[in-house]
Amino acid sequence: MTVAWLIPQFAICAVLIARAGYVLSESGDRIASATGVTGGWIGLALLATVTSLPELASGISAVTVVDAPNLAVGNVLGACVFNLAFLAVVEALQRKRPLYRHASDVHLLSAAFGIVALAAVAMSLLLAEQAPALLHVGVYSPLLMLLYLVALRSVFAHEKRRSADDGAVTPAEGVSLRRDWTRFGIAAAVVLAAGSWLPSLADRLAESMGWSRSFVGTLFMALVTTLPEMAVTLSALRLGALDMAIGNLLGSNLFNVTILAIDDLFYLRGPLLADAAPVHIGTAITGVLMTGLVTIGLLVRPGSRVLRTASWIGFGLVATYLLNVALVFVRQG
Repeated sequence: MTVAWLIPQFAICAVLIARAGYVLSESGDRIASATGVTGGWIGLALLATVTSLPELASGISAVTVVDAPNLAVGNVLGACVFNLAFLAVVEALQRKRPLYRHASDVHLLSAAFGIVALAAVAMSLLLAEQAPALLHVGVYSPLLMLLYLVALRSVFAHEKRRSADDGAVTPAEGVSLRRDWTRFGIAAAVVLAAGSWLPSLADRLAESMGWSRSFVGTLFMALVTTLPEMAVTLSALRLGALDMAIGNLLGSNLFNVTILAIDDLFYLRGPLLADAAPVHIGTAITGVLMTGLVTIGLLVRPGSRVLRTASWIGFGLVATYLLNVALVFVRQG
């Protein structure tokens, strides 16, 4: 398949994902309004799960069909650091409302759990074959799944307590949920179909360009499979749902790390991270550093902008991401 034929298919996928992303965020906002659940929780639990489905589908395909653990691991970790870098874009688009000054403090919980999860992955990659295993699955896999469930429960409990204290979020009356859930489900199916198509196209394009799997997984595959996150985040911003946009990105990272555990179940040759290239350790640590920067931003809440674009947190996120890009490029293999 020629590059000239692949590019129009990419464009079709992008249009489908962009439109479905807008419907997802619009329906999610209405569901939050009707149920009294905050936009941050909708972004973390619903939107983040749906927009991470392409990473899940491509990861399972990579370890079962292609037998390429580096493609699966690189895709997940690369998507995590790209999501964090995209927060700088979100901040630049928030011209009248400084991002960190208006973000809910519930995102601190999501960021903290993200740091723990990414650090656990980095440690498991560092241990490689020495990491404990249960049959063919690394012991880190059930722990990552448990951590994700605890994170969801903790964020939901925090949001519920805060809503009870200040009465900020109350269910709207006269809103039909059936139509919104139907639209949400259809849009989710479109994201899953189009997003699952993208990795196959990216792999063919990468093969024609002669790129390695680690490089493709961490950079190119990560970019194309995060199109749903970008589309939903930008659509949420258009609706003025800032917390939904941030919750989607941070929640996607939590679910992405859990995808590694699911991929590990399908990888029958042994613990998945034991067969991953050492270069992924750098990407995992980069994710920890970038999430740490986001945590600082949520605590310090900077309002000034550098060069009238973003705060020093945003510039730090972009700089750290570019350093990781350089690292993966130099050590691709």
